[in-house]
Amino acid sequence: MPYLIDGHNLIPKLGLRLDSIDDEMELISVLQEFYRHGHKQIEVYFDGAPAAHAGTRKLGAITAHFVRLGRTADNAIRDRLKAMGKSAKNWTVVSSDRQVRAEATAVQAEVITSDSFALMLRQARSSAPKSAQDRKLSEDEVAEWIRLFQKGKPK
Repeated sequence: MPYLIDGHNLIPKLGLRLDSIDDEMELISVLQEFYRHGHKQIEVYFDGAPAAHAGTRKLGAITAHFVRLGRTADNAIRDRLKAMGKSAKNWTVVSSDRQVRAEATAVQAEVITSDSFALMLRQARSSAPKSAQDRKLSEDEVAEWIRLFQKGKPK
C-alpha cells in the first residue's frame, strides 16, 4: 500500500533532529532506502517551507511536498485524501496527529502512527543488505539539488 507521511512527525521518531538543516533530506534518504526494498509509492509532507521553496518535488522515488508557511502538513494530507476520493482506502497515512488519523480512518485509509512506522523503517534498515550504491544520489536527484540551489542564489 502506498504511503502519505507527515514528515515532521516522523523525523524525531527516527532519532533525527528537527533543528538540523538537513532533517528533511535525511528522512527522504531513509524513505528512499525503504522504497528500494520493495515498498510502494511514498509521498511525504513537510510544513513551514518559505514561499521560494514551497512546492512538490520528485526526489528519486519519493514525492516530497514542501507546504508553504501558513499551512500545515496536516491540512495538505487532508486535502490529498479528499482529492483521492474513494481511492483513499488504498493508501496508508502515517501521522501522530489524532485528527489526521481520524479523518484518514473516516475515508477508509489505513493508519499508522509515526512511532509504529519508525519501527518498521528501523526493522527494514536492519534486515536489508547494505551496499555503497544504496547511499548515492541518482543523477536526477543531483540535478534537482543543483537546480534548487541555483534558483535560490541572490542576483
